[in-house]
Amino acid sequence: MSEKKPGLTYADAGVDIDAGNALVERIKPAAKRTQRPGTMSGLGGFGALFDLKAAGYSDPILVGATDGVGTKLRIAIDTGNVDTIGIDLVAMCVNDLVCQGAEPLFFLDYFATGKLEVDQAARIVEGIAEGCAQSGCALIGGETAEMPGMYSEGDFDLAGFAVGAMERGSDLPSGVAEGDVLLGLGSNGVHSNGYSFVRKVVEMSGLGWEADCPFGEGTLGAALLAPTRLYVKQCLAAVRAGGVHALAHITGGGLTENLPRVLPEGMGAKIDLDSWELPGVFRWLAETAAMEERELLKTFNCGIGMIVVVAAERADEIAALLAAEGEQVTRIGTVTAGEGVAYEGRLL
Repeated sequence: MSEKKPGLTYADAGVDIDAGNALVERIKPAAKRTQRPGTMSGLGGFGALFDLKAAGYSDPILVGATDGVGTKLRIAIDTGNVDTIGIDLVAMCVNDLVCQGAEPLFFLDYFATGKLEVDQAARIVEGIAEGCAQSGCALIGGETAEMPGMYSEGDFDLAGFAVGAMERGSDLPSGVAEGDVLLGLGSNGVHSNGYSFVRKVVEMSGLGWEADCPFGEGTLGAALLAPTRLYVKQCLAAVRAGGVHALAHITGGGLTENLPRVLPEGMGAKIDLDSWELPGVFRWLAETAAMEERELLKTFNCGIGMIVVVAAERADEIAALLAAEGEQVTRIGTVTAGEGVAYEGRLL
């Protein structure tokens, strides 16, 4: 009788269950340090539980947000620098939640790749945990998908899902009026939008990711991977102090497209471009691509990652509070009658 050949296993098909289990065990300490009031379960279950009453809410409204990191991932993959890309993922979700007036409560991630590399995946999830810790939300679950044939070697994708809460009736925007002051909070560079354009400009420049950064210190790749700033705790402190009428997270679409999203019908804004200095990364991108200023303002944050719309009589107090929380705060304009964003002065 001939010997029976060994049967095909899941590992033979390219999926390593043991590697997935090893990853879960490695990231458990990172997830544990993000626990906050309301957290009820650790990683590994079929679902994650959260207790709103234990979190301090009596009549809560839930707010959800989901996002990814976009083609900034390409730079992280190509350079092998994946340690902060998880911060970007969290920021893109929780910075949106706070614009509704919500406190982020918990976060779940989705990590997909062709072949799971435990060390790489752990570094990414540890970055996600760091973003959660900085924004006060718990990393309570996620999914790691190993999908051979779907991704090229070394490639991966990330998505994030955040849930926040607020007491009924406290949602933003609320009470925005003509004469309200616009406070701009400084960004950390390009953040996580416009990277298809950024990569095209880098290609035009002829520079590699390891080239000296033409607008700062270190390498070009490292500079472009500066993580998205988290504005959650600072903005929540300002909202709770009173006088904040709206928050606008400046993502894809720049100042031109994002600020109007929080203004009532019939209201617009006037922004003084001379009130802050354009960061070097945007000046380099604009000059290298011969980019017009209006296109720059409609594509990137241009150095302003969040706009806080405040009552004029509270503007100085809220600006001081935000500065005390570590923000670089600039008065950049006012709310006006008439729709759209009007600019005066110049960035370039």
